[in-house]
Amino acid sequence: MIDLIKKAVLTGVGVASLTKDKIEDLAKELIDKGKMSEQEGEKLVQEMFSCAEESRETMKSQTESVVQNAIAKMKLARVEDVELLKTEIERLREEISSLKKETE
Repeated sequence: MIDLIKKAVLTGVGVASLTKDKIEDLAKELIDKGKMSEQEGEKLVQEMFSCAEESRETMKSQTESVVQNAIAKMKLARVEDVELLKTEIERLREEISSLKKETE
């Protein structure tokens, strides 16, 4: 019975969008209607909350990967790249200044 309920909920609602409160409300409602025992309800809450957490982590990882790939394709400068360029520009300015002083 729990598996059937879990599948129905996970299919009908995005797993990652489930909060602990929503899961607990669903379990309470099923317990109140006599569809499951309190022990089954607690087990359902734990399993579904765990599933929701895993789903959120997977989505976060996939989103980060997509963003990193998009940035790489756009060939945007990273902060590290800009900092290296600033350092190089400063070094070149100092070198130019030094050369000017030698020729004066």
